[in-house]
Amino acid sequence: MTIERYENDRRMSRAVVAGETVYLCGQVGDPGEDIGAQTAGALRKIETLLQRYGSDREHILYIQIFLSDMSNFDAMNAVYDSWVIPGCQPVRACLEAKMCDPGYLVEIIAIAAKR
Repeated sequence: MTIERYENDRRMSRAVVAGETVYLCGQVGDPGEDIGAQTAGALRKIETLLQRYGSDREHILYIQIFLSDMSNFDAMNAVYDSWVIPGCQPVRACLEAKMCDPGYLVEIIAIAAKR
């Protein structure tokens, strides 16, 4: 199996393509924005990276969402639910986590099959 690592620095890669699977690192919105704007920003970044590395929203297999506060769950879902393609819902996990910067309210990881 071929493994390709993209947009990497000494610590991590933004994307790894292993065979027919695209793995993305956690994506965030702009710190200081509200949960809706941060969720939308993270999802835009996911969509851009997936397209860049041979996939798209229809091929997402797995989404993992980290929220700094579960009180933001409904507001995050309002944005997420309008973004996910009906009939193409990935498996998903959502949990509360302390972020590396208190300005971040959400971080989202995605794994997708290539087109």
